[in-house]
Amino acid sequence: MSGAGVVLDASAALSWCFEDEWTPSSDVVLEVVRADGAVVPPLWDLEIANVLAGAERRGRISAAHARHLMALLGQLPIEVSEHDHGMSELLAQARTSGLSAYDACYLLTAMTSGLPLATLEIKLREAARAQGVTCLP
Repeated sequence: MSGAGVVLDASAALSWCFEDEWTPSSDVVLEVVRADGAVVPPLWDLEIANVLAGAERRGRISAAHARHLMALLGQLPIEVSEHDHGMSELLAQARTSGLSAYDACYLLTAMTSGLPLATLEIKLREAARAQGVTCLP
């Protein structure tokens, strides 16, 4: 996405969906995404769907509420990155940073795009900063 403002990870996006996960930083990230857009790696949809499905199974949200949340997220200017980080690159980054391959994918997306990374994951924030990636908030 040309002119995108941030690489958005699932933790930041999901903080908008669940009141008990909201932080004051959640609103800051939401405003950046609304104003400037976001880029996400292809696994983002999978992570969002997985969390919503789990929340549904545990009775935290209804199926109707999950659909509503997906619709709200779908209204935001979020573009899926076309850059494919292969297994070798993901594994190397995961080893280097001590992250899961999932989080390494977000970090690589931020590094490749040159955009700041929006995440609430402390370990991911630390790894990003160690590699010169700006983090929001």
